[in-house]
Amino acid sequence: MQQLDFNSREALTEQLAGEIIERLAAAIADIGEAGLAVSGGRTPVDLFKALSVADLDWSKVTITLVDERWVDPSDDDSNEKLVRTHLLQNNAAAARFIPHKSDHATPFEAEASLNKKLAALPEQLTVTLLGMGEDGHTASFFPGAETLNKALDTHNHIDCCGVVPKTAPHARMTLTLKRILHSDWIVLHLTGAGKKPVLEAALGDGPVVELPVRSVLKQTLTPVSVYWAE
Repeated sequence: MQQLDFNSREALTEQLAGEIIERLAAAIADIGEAGLAVSGGRTPVDLFKALSVADLDWSKVTITLVDERWVDPSDDDSNEKLVRTHLLQNNAAAARFIPHKSDHATPFEAEASLNKKLAALPEQLTVTLLGMGEDGHTASFFPGAETLNKALDTHNHIDCCGVVPKTAPHARMTLTLKRILHSDWIVLHLTGAGKKPVLEAALGDGPVVELPVRSVLKQTLTPVSVYWAE
């Protein structure tokens, strides 16, 4: 695992955007396509804006969400709305986008159909951009969620599953750990002083279900870089 600390969020955004674009461009040159999975929240907004104006053949990039709240795409809590507003703009408007939310009443009812849609992604995602909550969750791997073990089971051949957090609003759809680990590079993008002690705790010993971000940080299959700025 690589950990990079920055003196400012602006410096972090500049370096991380450049690295992501370089990797997407290399994948397009090598295999003719690239895959990018992104998370929601306030943290990646400036990064999305920087990526959106990048000089890249975005028509060969497929973007999806790491996870999604089961709300209407017009809702302010929707990650799809966030991505459409800040990332799928300018040059990046040419990218293909696979949202998670559908007309199904619950994410559990939508699992089969979304798994089929996600098959359009490259077998290996080029970059997966994760965040982390101060409760130690990443994606929608929330401590105490009833389907957490299903989401973390790398022997389960599904790309997504429904989750109902006990400590956060809205049912969710999330990429499974197995699908996230099928990435060339995973980035844990963190801002704020409150995230640092959680990260340090997660890097220590303890059960994954207590701090589910450990499922990504403690594995050795896929390279992980932590980008942090206060």
